[in-house]
Amino acid sequence: MINPLEPALRKQARFNLPNRFLALQKLITKKVLTIILTAIVSFGVRAQQNTGFRQGSLVSPQISEGNSVTFRLKAPLAQSVSIKGDWEADGGKGTMTKDASGVWSFTVASLPSDMYLYTFTVDSVQLLDPVNPFVCRDVGNLFSVLITNNGKGDYYSVKEVPHGSVARTWYPSTAFKTSRRMTVYTPPGYEESKTRYPVLYLLHGSGGDEEAWVTLGAVPRILDNLIAERKVEPMIVVMPNGNPSKQAAPGETKENLAYRPVMSNTLPGYKEGSYELSFKEIVDFVDTHYRTQAMKSKRAVAGLSMGGFHSLFVSANHPDLFDYVGLFSPGINFKTVNMNLPAYNDLENKLAAQMKKGIKLYWMGIGKTDMLYEPLQEYKKILDKIHFPYKYVESSRGHIWSNWRSYLLEFTPLLFKK
Repeated sequence: MINPLEPALRKQARFNLPNRFLALQKLITKKVLTIILTAIVSFGVRAQQNTGFRQGSLVSPQISEGNSVTFRLKAPLAQSVSIKGDWEADGGKGTMTKDASGVWSFTVASLPSDMYLYTFTVDSVQLLDPVNPFVCRDVGNLFSVLITNNGKGDYYSVKEVPHGSVARTWYPSTAFKTSRRMTVYTPPGYEESKTRYPVLYLLHGSGGDEEAWVTLGAVPRILDNLIAERKVEPMIVVMPNGNPSKQAAPGETKENLAYRPVMSNTLPGYKEGSYELSFKEIVDFVDTHYRTQAMKSKRAVAGLSMGGFHSLFVSANHPDLFDYVGLFSPGINFKTVNMNLPAYNDLENKLAAQMKKGIKLYWMGIGKTDMLYEPLQEYKKILDKIHFPYKYVESSRGHIWSNWRSYLLEFTPLLFKK
């Protein structure tokens, strides 16, 4: 028997065929796109660098109660492993011991609150701590980093306080006929305000550059924390590159990766005076491009080692620029310097002129075992001879960042007092 509805159903089927085909086509297209996208994402993940990194269960360094610190390294095939750090106990040296699982360990009973650098030596090869991702460069060497708290280390750590900003700024140098780089810290609220600020010019040592005080010296954290505690005046901190023959830190000059870190005394222009005599161009650039209080009473210059040498002669040759001077373990062994050069000659008269112009603080600090201890004692005799007023601080230890960060903590609260 013929279904009376069959002709109508056939007509409807013929009418819906294109719709069914389109639906099928969309379904196939969607599946194909899904497969392609999955493949692309999968390839991208596999192609991404360092996806094999795993945290693992090993902890190093492990800081326990009382600032006891344990270091660990998994090296089952190693024959000997030692550690070298810049803490004072046992000269920072330790021999690590291996357990049954091939993990070497060493514990320092108690580290005073500070920021520390360390490395491992595995069968005579120096290594970073592979499970500690925090490193910094000092001259051409990389070191693993740790901070112990409940003291000075608290100022080297990030806290829940308002934060300043750090910028790498290029300036045109007429003296050196090229562009040069400085690092500039501006205090919390600088961008939102119209306030003008005093300026500390903070100079690095031999082998350093415009990055040294930021990384090794922890300047942004120190200033953020001191400002938050109202222990220092909010200030701009300018950290220029002090190597006359180099524009900037290694890897940041027109030489690119061809310029590797070296000690400054191997570079042209070392202690020949051009940097000190031309320093005013840095001050002028900062006063033009930042909201500064452009007056002598609102400027300070300080530095460590070579930077202390620079600070001495920058301030002596420009007595109208700075009311505050800080010499941190200054590299002022004058027997190794040509004191007949224009920047360095006639020092006593320059100091007398600087004293006559007026100076609010001349601060000097050094460790008792520092290699530059005796030259600084000789320099004090020159100051005493002409009755030049100064504040002198002695600390323990030697020529080391632990002292220079500590000196910055002592020096900055004395600046820009009304």
